[in-house]
Amino acid sequence: MAEQPLKDIIVVMRDTGMRNARELYCMRVESLDFDAGTIFTPDSKTESGRRFIPMSSRVKQIIEARCEGRSEGWVWLSRYKGKHIGEGLVYRQWVRARQAAGLPHELVLYCARHDFGSFVLAKTGSLKAVMNAMGHGDVRSAMVYQHPEGEIIRNALNARHIARPTVQDGNQASA
Repeated sequence: MAEQPLKDIIVVMRDTGMRNARELYCMRVESLDFDAGTIFTPDSKTESGRRFIPMSSRVKQIIEARCEGRSEGWVWLSRYKGKHIGEGLVYRQWVRARQAAGLPHELVLYCARHDFGSFVLAKTGSLKAVMNAMGHGDVRSAMVYQHPEGEIIRNALNARHIARPTVQDGNQASA
């Protein structure tokens, strides 16, 4: 089991697709709308990165617990008063968890963001939805999340050849 805050960070990254250092670790309570179920990212890597991100039920639960009734300040508090957590702390926790689980060195925490993009694209089929959710302004950036599955392609091709009745004679015909 991952230690905190890493455990919560992994869940939030996988469910929001947020960039770790610039968006997630710097998340402020003032940018949260629990009624609408959204997180606003005011400062991102790109202009299109300024966006409202939907919160899943588990992200909402995690963030509400982290905010502890506060109406302002950092969501991910540092042990240093008035600061947010830094990349160093999370990275050290990630390395320990990855080693303990016997996972390959090439697996980086940022993979959680890519997992989000791939999952959203697979479930929605909408590259535009992925672009909006992840703050991409360019289709080429979002295309990395497109992983055509052999079964999906096979089913699409086979669907083209399903026998169906013709209008002329009511017989079965292959398209």
